Parts: sequence; structure tokens; C-alpha cells
Amino acid sequence: MRENPLVLHVLGARPNFVKAAPVVRALGELGVRQGIIHTGQHYDALMSDVFFADLGLPEPLANLGVGSGSHARQTAALLVGLEEVVLAQNPDLVVVYGDVNSTLAAILVCAKLGVPTAHVEAGLRSFDRGMPEEVNRIVTDSLSDLLFATSPDALSHLAAEGVPAAKVHLVGNPMIDSLFAALPSLDPAPVAERLGLAGKYAVATLHRPANVDSPEAAKELVDAVLEVSRLVPVVVPIHPRGRTRLAEAGLVDGPTVKVVDPLGYVDFLSLVRGAALVVTDSGGVQEETTMLGVPCLTVRPNTERPITVTHGTNRLVTPALLPAAAEKALADGAATPAGELPVLWDGQAGPRIARVIAAWLKGDNLSPASQGRRAE
Repeated sequence: MRENPLVLHVLGARPNFVKAAPVVRALGELGVRQGIIHTGQHYDALMSDVFFADLGLPEPLANLGVGSGSHARQTAALLVGLEEVVLAQNPDLVVVYGDVNSTLAAILVCAKLGVPTAHVEAGLRSFDRGMPEEVNRIVTDSLSDLLFATSPDALSHLAAEGVPAAKVHLVGNPMIDSLFAALPSLDPAPVAERLGLAGKYAVATLHRPANVDSPEAAKELVDAVLEVSRLVPVVVPIHPRGRTRLAEAGLVDGPTVKVVDPLGYVDFLSLVRGAALVVTDSGGVQEETTMLGVPCLTVRPNTERPITVTHGTNRLVTPALLPAAAEKALADGAATPAGELPVLWDGQAGPRIARVIAAWLKGDNLSPASQGRRAE
């Protein structure tokens, strides 16, 4: 290893920024040289730039600006762009986050170039390979040199797939670190006032391909959300990916539905904190509502984050069941997590990850977190 090793972080979408910020900050405190590669998978300023500002992330070394497109086109552009940057920067370790196409592309590039990699949020599984994200997770975990798991079930999944235990560390959830750091700034009132909300409201975030890519699925989902809006006003920050399709299905701004542009990190979480209900198909939102104690209805048949159901405020629903589930959640009022909060979701995941990486860079032989949680 070089005397002053370099760690690169590859970030492609909003959840990546949230997970990376605590790791980048903690590595900086340990004096590790590092840089960020922004792939531009989320290219709108409201989808990326504001997140850098809200989370205190440094300016990226490079922005590939790949934008949107089919999985093949986007991944191909990512492969070409990331190879050029990795060759130019010659990092000692590349850290990837989550399960987006940027994550997959970075892992493939580094595997071909012989560059070591680490995966933050390893071991999550929906067991639905119809989800592009599930394919990305499996490939990423099979090729990574260091795997950082957010929950005990992830350890079991990795073990079942034959991943050597020495690579795996149970560290907690860095997304929760960012949430804890932001809590003092999360005031729903200014955001609600700016959006013209008075009293109870719900928030909906919908973008998964299974929900928005086909006209039939989008129509079924929109009809269910419109039913919910008869119970409570619904604010929908629309992801660019589904904007046109959802609008064609009937999700347009109106008296009980507010369709808004994507919000920054602090504004969005402030809105969620004050919500009576959240409807989502996002993985990260399931985790954030668990910690904030906000009822969450996830419109999916499965989740790679079952701990948000067993320990949190989350419930899986179909579009057909969504209106009734929403009515019950609104009648029940504020939710509370079911039992103890998930293990190590304590705001210290970033420092744990940073200590493992710093020790690995020095060549220390760490025992896995799954055998005594060495990363603590």
C-alpha cells in the first residue's frame, strides 16, 4: 500500500449521497485522503447539487454527467466514464453505496482493473430478481473486498451466498447517521407553509419501475393515491423518472394532491417528519420513517429492508389495499417502532466504517464484525 493511499467514493443517486456523507466525514477526521466521483445519474440540481450542500459533501473530483436512459445505455456510459477516472486517479480503494447502476458499474470497472472495492449497505435482499436493484446488489456483493452490512439479516444473506466472513462487517446504517445529524434542522412548519399545507397531510414518493413503467401499473397506483387524497391532502415530490408516466395516469396538481419538484434533503425530511402518513416505494424512506416514528405504507410486494417492518413503522401494501391501509394508519395516529430499534442504528455507522477502512489501508488483519462486531 502507498504511503498516502487514496479512497474514492462513487455516488450516483440521492440515497448514495446520504449514506456517503458520514463515511466521508469520518474518514476525513482520520486523515484519509479521499475524493468523490459523481456519476450524474441524478443530474437535476434538485436531485444532486442541493444534497451536496445539505450534507456538507466536498466538491467531486469528477462529474460524469451520464444522465438517464435505459439500463444498458446508462450502465455502458458509466463503465466508460468510470474506467477513465479510476485509471487517472489510481485509487487504493473504491467505495460504492447502495444498489443503483453507478454502484454496479463501479464494481465491474474495478474488478476488471484489479482495484479493491468496498460496498456500503451490503447483503440486503428482496429475493426478487425482477428488480434491477436486486441484480446490482448480488453482483456488487460477490465482487467486493469489504462488505459493510446495516442489519443482522444481511449477514445471513451474505453467508448463504458463500461470501467469506472475513470480508463482512456489521456496522449499522450510515443513512441514520445523516438523519441524526439533521434532526435539529428538521422543522416541518416552513416547508408546509411554503407548499400551502394546513393541518394533516401525507407524503408520497413513487418511482420504482414495477410501479411506474407500465401504463397499467401507473394507473392502478395513481388511482390508489387519489383515493388516499380524499382522506388527507397528499404531497408528491416527483422523481424525474416517473413524472411523465404518472401525469399521464392522472397524477396532476389539484386541490387535494400537490405535485412538486424534488426537494432537498433537509426540506424533504422536514416534510416527512410532520406527515401523518408516508406512501412510498423507496428503500431509504422506509428506514427514515422507522426512525422518525411516521406511519409508512410501502407499495411493493417485498422489501430488502424487512427490519423496517419487524422493528419499525413500515407496512407492505398493494395498490388495491392502499386506501384502506391509509385510512387505518390515519385513524391510529402517530406510529411507534415495534420494539427495540435496529441494532447499531445509533448514528455511529460512519465512524465504524471509517475505522475498518483506515485499518484495512494500513494492512491490519481485521476480524469480521459478524464475529464480535469488530467494527465497533
